[in-house]
Amino acid sequence: MSGVWEQTLRLLSLSDANVRYVLAGMMLLGLAGGVLGSFTLLRKRALIGDALAHAALPGIGIAFIVTGTKTIGVLLAGAYAAGVLGVLSLMAIRRYSRVKEDSALAIVLTVFFGVGIVILTYIQKTGKASQSGLDKFLFGQSASLIGGEVLLISAAAVILVTASILLYKEFKLLCFDPGYSSAIGFSAAWLDIILMALAVGAVVIGLQAVGVVLMAALLIIPPVTARLWTNRFGVMIVTAGALGAISGALGSYLSFLAPKMPSGPLTVLAATTLFTVSLFIAPERGLISRMLQHRSNRRRTELENSLRAAAEWLEINHRSLDTAFSPAQ
Repeated sequence: MSGVWEQTLRLLSLSDANVRYVLAGMMLLGLAGGVLGSFTLLRKRALIGDALAHAALPGIGIAFIVTGTKTIGVLLAGAYAAGVLGVLSLMAIRRYSRVKEDSALAIVLTVFFGVGIVILTYIQKTGKASQSGLDKFLFGQSASLIGGEVLLISAAAVILVTASILLYKEFKLLCFDPGYSSAIGFSAAWLDIILMALAVGAVVIGLQAVGVVLMAALLIIPPVTARLWTNRFGVMIVTAGALGAISGALGSYLSFLAPKMPSGPLTVLAATTLFTVSLFIAPERGLISRMLQHRSNRRRTELENSLRAAAEWLEINHRSLDTAFSPAQ
């Protein structure tokens, strides 16, 4: 127990540079994912993050083949380009065919991910020593984050959150009433493209830390958890961002206590734990609250039925007494 306490104090002191990098990167990643995920969730596109994360994989491989370098900025630029292509492919399938959105998501996810695996396999078979580490984008490796990479993630996260704040009203209209947004002069199609482009950015900056497979969780779980606690859109966005940041901090802390455990999956597990606790104790939508409300409604219904039955009995007996004691005609 003393060892855990000592490790906790060491983490809180932030004396280790690697600890600072991982903690800052995971918290900012969770913040950006929670904010952007709130819009995609209410846009009824919760799984878009999963499709975009898988669609970004071939961009990483192609960027490495073209440049021959593993510079994080170059690889993430390739991932972003591939993610945007995935979004455009998804929109084209939905617009020019009768394929439904869930089927289009599945097509984009599987095709792009398959192409990405083929490209990574080809790179591995070339025998280039510099290709080592590309497979880490599948499951993430936040422990390898360095100062420059954290600065890149931080700058991207700040840009994404700032853009979400500036376009808050427009995205709110898009989520709740896209027809009205078009009627007052805003192009719903362009707003949708901008929102998807920002979502691609949130996915891309998390690929190295969380990986292709788990990145979608940070765009889904914090907003869903926040939705359990509030009915107000603005409060939901702030809460989702805070929950994402807390999940990142908890994942980093658990990974620090167990150095051989990756912080990306632990962050997802931390977010899932917060969701599970909220699912039970949330004030209105929580299971305990709903159970108590159901019990209260049942008691109220039973009381109303008892009072109704008593009133009917009294009415019937009152009529009988009136008939019995009424003067004879």
